[in-house]
Amino acid sequence: MKYGTKEASKKYYSISEVAEILELAPHVLRYWEKEFTMLKPLKNRAGNRNYREKDIKLLKKIKRLLYMEKYTIEGARLQLQKTESDKNPKQEKRAAEQRKTQKVVLSELQSIKSLLDKKD
Repeated sequence: MKYGTKEASKKYYSISEVAEILELAPHVLRYWEKEFTMLKPLKNRAGNRNYREKDIKLLKKIKRLLYMEKYTIEGARLQLQKTESDKNPKQEKRAAEQRKTQKVVLSELQSIKSLLDKKD
């Protein structure tokens, strides 16, 4: 049964199945999980990773960026984050608003600190 066929359509795949599909060693998948925080396969009670279709699609993108397009880990991570923010302009707008609010709060805190420093 081959991945992607109607008969092989499963809800979850083990790390060995995903490694076989992507033609990678399982330790590479575990390493990528540490390096790419957006990659979060589910884990069962025993701690075994259960990859979903969306995880496999992300792994394929990571593999393409690293092996075909020759990105570094950091470059691939940035590329994936950029792609994600391009897909979700609301999220990017929210993040910009949060950064603006953080700057205002920081400014206010610095003002309070300077007032307190003057009293001493």
